[in-house]
Amino acid sequence: MSHKLYPVTEIKEVIKAEAVLHNPDALIRTIAYDSRKLADTDHALFFAIRGRRDGHNYIQDVYKQGVRNFVISENSNFLGRQTDVNIFQVSDTLQALHWLASYHRQQFDYPVIAITGSNGKTIVKEWLYQLLAPEKNIVRSPKSFNSQIGVPLSVWEMRDDHTMAIFEAGVSKTGEMINHARVIQPTIGILTTIGEAHNEGFADKEEKIREKLLLFENTDLFIYSPQYLKGYPGEIPGKETFTWAWNEEADLMLIDDEVLEDKYLFIRGKYQDRDVQCAVPFTDAASVENAICCWATVLALGYLPQDADIRLEKLHPIKMRLELKDGINNCSIIDDSYSSDISSLAIALDFLKQQNQHIRRSLILSDIPEAGIDSDTLYTQVAKLLESKEVDRFIGVGTEISKHQDKFSIETAFFQSTEELVANIPTLKLLNETILIKGARAFGFEKVSNVLTKKVHETMLEINLNALEHNLNYYKSQLKKDVKLMVMVKAFSYGSGSFEIANLLQYNKVDWLAVAYADEGVTLRKAGITLPIMVMNPDLMAFDTMVEHSLEPEIYSFRVLKDFIEALNRKNQEAYPVHVKLDTGMHRLGFLASDIEKLLKEIEDCPAIKIQSVFSHLVASEDPDSDSFTHQQIDLFTDLTRRIEQSVGYTFLRHISNTSGISRLPEAQFDMVRLGIGLYGIDSSYKNKKSPLQTVTTLKTSISQIKDLQPGDTVGYNRMGVLPNGGKVATVKIGYADGYSRKLGNGVGKMLVNGVIVPTIGNICMDMCMLNLGGLSANEGDEVIVFNEVIRVEDIAKQIGTIPYEVLTGISERVKRVYFYE
Repeated sequence: MSHKLYPVTEIKEVIKAEAVLHNPDALIRTIAYDSRKLADTDHALFFAIRGRRDGHNYIQDVYKQGVRNFVISENSNFLGRQTDVNIFQVSDTLQALHWLASYHRQQFDYPVIAITGSNGKTIVKEWLYQLLAPEKNIVRSPKSFNSQIGVPLSVWEMRDDHTMAIFEAGVSKTGEMINHARVIQPTIGILTTIGEAHNEGFADKEEKIREKLLLFENTDLFIYSPQYLKGYPGEIPGKETFTWAWNEEADLMLIDDEVLEDKYLFIRGKYQDRDVQCAVPFTDAASVENAICCWATVLALGYLPQDADIRLEKLHPIKMRLELKDGINNCSIIDDSYSSDISSLAIALDFLKQQNQHIRRSLILSDIPEAGIDSDTLYTQVAKLLESKEVDRFIGVGTEISKHQDKFSIETAFFQSTEELVANIPTLKLLNETILIKGARAFGFEKVSNVLTKKVHETMLEINLNALEHNLNYYKSQLKKDVKLMVMVKAFSYGSGSFEIANLLQYNKVDWLAVAYADEGVTLRKAGITLPIMVMNPDLMAFDTMVEHSLEPEIYSFRVLKDFIEALNRKNQEAYPVHVKLDTGMHRLGFLASDIEKLLKEIEDCPAIKIQSVFSHLVASEDPDSDSFTHQQIDLFTDLTRRIEQSVGYTFLRHISNTSGISRLPEAQFDMVRLGIGLYGIDSSYKNKKSPLQTVTTLKTSISQIKDLQPGDTVGYNRMGVLPNGGKVATVKIGYADGYSRKLGNGVGKMLVNGVIVPTIGNICMDMCMLNLGGLSANEGDEVIVFNEVIRVEDIAKQIGTIPYEVLTGISERVKRVYFYE
């Protein structure tokens, strides 16, 4: 069954809008809020929401893509000139979205489960879906949609043919949960945990608990563990409650557990005065707690203990992240091979559309089981989605999807099974394209991923694109209105990749990119990056290439200026954008104050160039002790740019602030700032206080071999590693050729093995090194973390007397980069 259609006249009343309805017969089915993620434009209602970006700035773009219904909170001259639009004006567009979602929620009377907590919300939601799906047609939050926008979008997906809903809700400060409660209107509530996440948004733990419990004020049933509410003086919500706890009175009292076969945890407990038990296929503490929460929920819903046990034993891990990897035949592979439903498909297709490194985009999709709607409607929706997301080729796998080949107007291929697809991959001629792999777990699409992924060095650098996006948005939030943002992607994006990072930055609408050399810029252009790109070290031999690819040079000397003007004159170029570098104290590159008069004479009446920006570089923006010198730089820069502007007779962008300057020196923002290593979660201005940034990169490898050595045995070249009492040593697959410095040998370096920090022993070899495991239990093949949020890049840099830049940029390109996106 399709989504409800709402007349625009009804929506006007629901969201309390002043409306201009040029098409009063229009019907709304789809909510839109992001100009980059539009679908079903004929029936879409666009909410211009103010946030990190102001949706009002993208109205014209949304209109060009076909949307004709808009909710706005400020007058739009553009919309006012259109005669085919419906305009709803409200005081707060986000509040209007909540009102509409709340109204939609009221149309349904089946059970609605709401989940909140500091951790585990998404896992509990997905596992409950697995446990309850055999009887229930469930609508649930896609991925981790639990924000002030994500919750109403999730609730909007409710339909008449569903029989249950499961939504997660997250908050980071007071005042947010009441909105979730009004939108979700849960009948059943689940509290997962109360932990340390988002503590900064609350005065104390009590305030944090009170905020979270607002979600459950009107629930019929509240499921929780009393351990998280100990000492809380407020009222426990819910007309009825169901509790679980270890070795204390509760509806589900857990007594003991034991590990079976190294992969199951067998748990015993008491429920309704009788012994109960269950086995869960996990042994780590977080997964076990999430599974117990699910156990309590299915019992509270009336399932028999023996049925709950059978279902819990079959839970499978939840893979919440998309992986972007290098593929065979110069392809890029987006691996989302463990889930398949229409909501997560739309999210994955948005990520596919974001990738511009190849012109061609393909989707490999399995049958979508348990979709809750008839297959004819389902695959009609899929076909429309592929068209709106600009997919070029569709490869369907499964008996059901193959029945609907006629619905797809793009290039297609269909196979009855995963095995048939794998056998026929050579015939598909997958070449120079981005391929999204999206499959229900039963189809085992990891086989497809293994065949299509390029086989490279097992050591890998994981780049968390969500964390990178978080850091980008943090720095954006620090900018004054209309200040532009240039992001540095030189040196292989500080070791994190090139087009993969640039694509994300372009998708998030930064204003400029900067590279060190022209060939880096050419690579980005060939990967579909259309943003302006500044080249910081332009070379005479590359000037023609730069012009050919619209790359903008940094002009830092009279020699570079003269040579570039000559190159432009040969090509009859006029008003070519350049960036003039001033030396205000770094004394690296740039024109000194004493050069300005000569510079102005050189560019006077020179039609070949036009100054796009004038910039300089702060020497010690992170250091409060150097602030007097920093302000001298800022004052000199202000004076010099004023003189240049008066001479050339037009305005240009001015920028001097770098990563730490954005954090500490708002007075240095001028017209644009340059963000560098802060994008990757490293900002030295936060070295003495808590950083708001997230760790982006994780370097990991694995154990090749473990040896038990005798007392007095030595380890590694030159016998530098000594075990006086003997012990256990692990050889891992990383060495100085991968970027792991030789200075980290002999116990200086540390790595994480099974969550425990262990030291290196002996000298670092070219392709491997050794770890002293002590008494730690480990196995060959176990994962080893070289750095992450525990062993930080900053710590490694300090240990070997260098800076984080050198550690990150030193990671060899033979180390596989894998990009994750939730």
